[in-house]
Amino acid sequence: MSMPGARITIVDDDVSVGKALMRLLQRSSYKVEVFGSAAEFLTSLSHVTPDCLVVDLQMPDMTGLELHLYLAHIKIKIPMIIFTAHDELGIRERCLAAGVAAYLIKPLQKTALIAAINAATKRSIPKNIAI
Repeated sequence: MSMPGARITIVDDDVSVGKALMRLLQRSSYKVEVFGSAAEFLTSLSHVTPDCLVVDLQMPDMTGLELHLYLAHIKIKIPMIIFTAHDELGIRERCLAAGVAAYLIKPLQKTALIAAINAATKRSIPKNIAI
């Protein structure tokens, strides 16, 4: 079961993917915001901090992993799920070693995404998930 009203932020430069993920997560009772870049998301942080980030790995300007590392550097702890269509050798391990909550491969499976979000939004320390 998902955390009631959990705030999920999606960061993806592909508008259609962001919209599709937003609809999927809203149907699962999450409050969802979508941003087209890491910079847009970072600007929003002064307003609301999400319970979990769902972020595309491959984005121009700042990748999902770079966003995760930047947030850690400025001492902002938000569980992050990184997804990608291009599973390059060693990147899964780098992401999980950096502390992301989960690493998923496109096309995203609804059950895997919801399970990763549920694990990441629990109040206990989540285990890293690689699917």
